[in-house]
Amino acid sequence: MNETIELMLSHSSVRRFTEEPIADEDLQAIISAGRAASTWKNFQSYSIIVVRSTEKKEALHALTPQPAILQADTILLFVGDHNRASKAAELHQAHFDAKGTENLLISSVDASLAGQNAMLAAESLGYGGVFIGMIRHAAREIADLFRLPDYTYPLFCIALGRPNQHFPVKPRLPHEAVVFEEEYQEQGVETIIAYDQVQSDYAGARQKETWSERLVAQFGQAEYPETKALLKEKQLL
Repeated sequence: MNETIELMLSHSSVRRFTEEPIADEDLQAIISAGRAASTWKNFQSYSIIVVRSTEKKEALHALTPQPAILQADTILLFVGDHNRASKAAELHQAHFDAKGTENLLISSVDASLAGQNAMLAAESLGYGGVFIGMIRHAAREIADLFRLPDYTYPLFCIALGRPNQHFPVKPRLPHEAVVFEEEYQEQGVETIIAYDQVQSDYAGARQKETWSERLVAQFGQAEYPETKALLKEKQLL
């Protein structure tokens, strides 16, 4: 165990913040750390939009009404970005077609790695934050708000600031339910039942539904249409 691993293991989402601003040099360090993350073939298939103005945060909140958006000092919007790749094709007078699952995975994974790096850097400096993926439910409006061109799409944002709350670390699934030696080991429903109880014990009176009920609510319905519609519009699907 070292300081870096201890920081990783102490991660907890922060949704309430003080009014203390993030120092400019700290924000630059957070973003630089994010951009240092691993990236497929060094394509860096993402962009980051820094949102600090009250006007833009209020507009974003109107589309994705998460209170953390208004409370946070800074919002980092992560965008899957193959627009630069289209410019490379233009440079070399080459055919360009970014459509398809593989290219979406490339940009989504690149952005996610950068986002996690940025979050860890922020926490190392005494800040906190929360990932907000629900912006995809208003994908077209988000794209319009931030003037996203073809071959780009909004993935998630991170609300960052000085924490005004501290929750215990959420318990994860047990090691043996996630980490397997040599081959996949499918779990039975007993694993779900046991973890439901762990989560209920953690949440206490704050719990409104069990962990497995949240899973069913997410994966037991048709996909949200906004993301697919925008991806087609931006020539990525």
